[in-house]
Amino acid sequence: MMGTSSQSTSAIDTGDVHTPAQCDHDTAVCIVSVKGLKENWQKWSSEQQQYQKHNPFSNDTRPTAAIPQRGQEDYGRPPLGSMTEQRGKDAHSHISREVQELCEVIRNIGALRRRDDDDGDGSDGKVISVEFGKLFEHYVTISNKLVGILLRARKQRLVDFEGEMLWQGRDDQVVITLLQ
Repeated sequence: MMGTSSQSTSAIDTGDVHTPAQCDHDTAVCIVSVKGLKENWQKWSSEQQQYQKHNPFSNDTRPTAAIPQRGQEDYGRPPLGSMTEQRGKDAHSHISREVQELCEVIRNIGALRRRDDDDGDGSDGKVISVEFGKLFEHYVTISNKLVGILLRARKQRLVDFEGEMLWQGRDDQVVITLLQ
């Protein structure tokens, strides 16, 4: 497989070339026409321009798709069927499982207490509650996201506690009440 330097400089591997090339099968050298290279370059350029039209960070300001406006149903949501939508669904189900696990831990280590309702009907109810310090000591071996999960559970009206945020040490005496 000896060739001269002029053969090796004019030989180009035709991996993705879609035009016919002249190949010498004995030396495995293919010579591609300038027309074929130009067509491949134009194809790549067209594909790149189409890609840049969808790229939000591109300087190409001509949108090809309608962009949802504030107030529309799909505003602020990933495109249907996209991987981003699937990751969001997976994250939501993961957090929901962690919230349910937290409620189960509170049921297991909490104490049954009597609670006076403030809604004016005078009925007494029994609820399960636990102090934040005790819950923190027990739950730290399960997850390091206790406060975030507690905030999510309160947003879903599964638990209740005083204050906006709970801090280890400072709020160890705060009572967390399981509502459901």
